[in-house]
Amino acid sequence: GEMNDLARRVAAGLVVLGLRKGGRVMIMLPNGLEAIAAWLGCGVLGAVEVSLNTAYRGAPLVHAVNACGADTIVIDGAFLPALAEVRDRTPALRNVVALGEAQADSRLAGLTLLTWQDLVAGNGEGLELEPLSGRDLATILYTSGTTGPAKPVLLTHAQNHLTASRTRACARIGADDVSYCFHPVFHMAGKFMAVYGTLLAGAKMVLDRRFVPETWISRVREFGATVGYGHGPMLEMIHAVPPSPHDADHAMTRVLAAPFPRRIARDFERRFGVRGLECWGMTEIGIVTWPDMERPGAFGSCGRVDPGLFELRVVDPETDEELPAGEAGEMVVRARWPWLLFQGYLGMAEATVEAWRNGWFHTGDTGRIDAGGDVHFVDRVKDKIRRRAENVASYDIESAAAAHPAVAEAAAVGVPSGFEDDDDIKLAVVARQGATLDPADLIAFLARELPHHMVPRYVETLPALPRSPTNKIRKAQLRASGAGEGVW
Repeated sequence: GEMNDLARRVAAGLVVLGLRKGGRVMIMLPNGLEAIAAWLGCGVLGAVEVSLNTAYRGAPLVHAVNACGADTIVIDGAFLPALAEVRDRTPALRNVVALGEAQADSRLAGLTLLTWQDLVAGNGEGLELEPLSGRDLATILYTSGTTGPAKPVLLTHAQNHLTASRTRACARIGADDVSYCFHPVFHMAGKFMAVYGTLLAGAKMVLDRRFVPETWISRVREFGATVGYGHGPMLEMIHAVPPSPHDADHAMTRVLAAPFPRRIARDFERRFGVRGLECWGMTEIGIVTWPDMERPGAFGSCGRVDPGLFELRVVDPETDEELPAGEAGEMVVRARWPWLLFQGYLGMAEATVEAWRNGWFHTGDTGRIDAGGDVHFVDRVKDKIRRRAENVASYDIESAAAAHPAVAEAAAVGVPSGFEDDDDIKLAVVARQGATLDPADLIAFLARELPHHMVPRYVETLPALPRSPTNKIRKAQLRASGAGEGVW
């Protein structure tokens, strides 16, 4: 088809730039046909696509570019100014392919600059392609941690295919279905669950460019969508739109989400006439638990583990000892077969070993398994910040704040936003001796240095950060104080 032809032309263009199987290509594109073609073109060639969040700028963008080992980026022209701003800190960058209008910028001098039309000018015929296997590296996705910058996660073709095939099977996607998704394709949910899962079914995919709660149901109706995808806070925003007597007048029958907020789940299903399907996973492991459309699970469950694919245990986070059924603890995972889980964090051997201690991947998520075998997600790891479906590294915020001339110390924490599994960001700061720290000035400074979703909503100025006897910042205390009196 047309997409296959376009993907092969992308692959041919990458060969002209010197890419071969195993080479790495950064993709920083918004949702659209070109983003899908660039990703699939890497797959045709056997190159490793590195998905970059389109909101990246400043230090997070520098880290993402430098950590992945790629010298080529396919980028929307709208994001070129952010790239130019950090050009002097990204020495390995060599090739830039710009989509759409791109203003000339002297800071990009010395790079090979091409347009999207240049990249796809060839016909893709006669490509000499090396064979691929499931164990070959396919993707690098960044996931945010709590004590350092975003970690580059190494994903194989086998893992990505499993996420897609299980999505298709769980949501019962057939050739006559129409999938509707607003998730960005630089995330696992948008790329591997929605798009890849739909492609495997031979169904129609509608990929929206952005999420607008007020128009969600009209878009579903407009495209005749039968399968939807969501995330907790987004579904709550849709649910918060004033109801209409026509909310169930559409063809959609199921919505797949991780998580599906319990406090609105039943009312959402009744109001929109859909079945809510909650699953659980993360970038490193894909999706490990799935609901069964034919078997209503316990309320609030995120499904079950396929014992032929994975093992999941709930353990004491201090001792790694397995806990009895029904008791909450850290969920740890391992695969029954090779190549189904991530292959480590690129260039971060210590973090990889720590995550895989005792032969199990430690998710940092709290959950429980009931007596019937249903898995229940309870909470994210306490130091992790989750903002509008984005994992946010407190390290990135704290590092940016530390660069402000009036800041001596900073600590970022998540505080309740009003949505389930979602945080607002509070930044606690200590002013330098003799300096005047204006919260509004600090926020304006951070807005220039960080992606929008990382900019704190609250600033708390303290004489000193609370610390433990071992000098660790007591973030639980900062979280507990919330955004009350004295917080800007």
